[in-house]
Amino acid sequence: MAKLDTVSVREFMTPVDKLVKLSPTTEVMFAINQLVKHHISGAPVVDGNGKLVGMLSAMDCMQVGLIAAEDTCVAGPVSQFMKSNVVSVSPDDSLTQLAQLFFTKSFRRYPVLDKKGELVGQISRSDVLKAISAMC
Repeated sequence: MAKLDTVSVREFMTPVDKLVKLSPTTEVMFAINQLVKHHISGAPVVDGNGKLVGMLSAMDCMQVGLIAAEDTCVAGPVSQFMKSNVVSVSPDDSLTQLAQLFFTKSFRRYPVLDKKGELVGQISRSDVLKAISAMC
């Protein structure tokens, strides 16, 4: 049985080509519909060059409900709701390092950036559980 510290993030992350990605200019209601449609609780926000500029989570989207209750269902672009100070991980980090990060931060997922700072995937708490399940 492998240990979590010998398994890399790369082995269990969702690769970038399979991610739902959002643009900062996307209307946030459309983004919410994408999260619901794909049964996910957040997504990376990338610019026109595919560079990570933020993360939009279900919690960020909860603000939209408050705005919509007072006005209309048009709340503004994703850039007004996303978190731009993003914590990321490397594809070469071990799952032990990642698990420790999950305990110190309240995030449900982390974008995975390569050494050039390019988005290569995303890894979530459930991905870590899949790794544990596969190993045991």
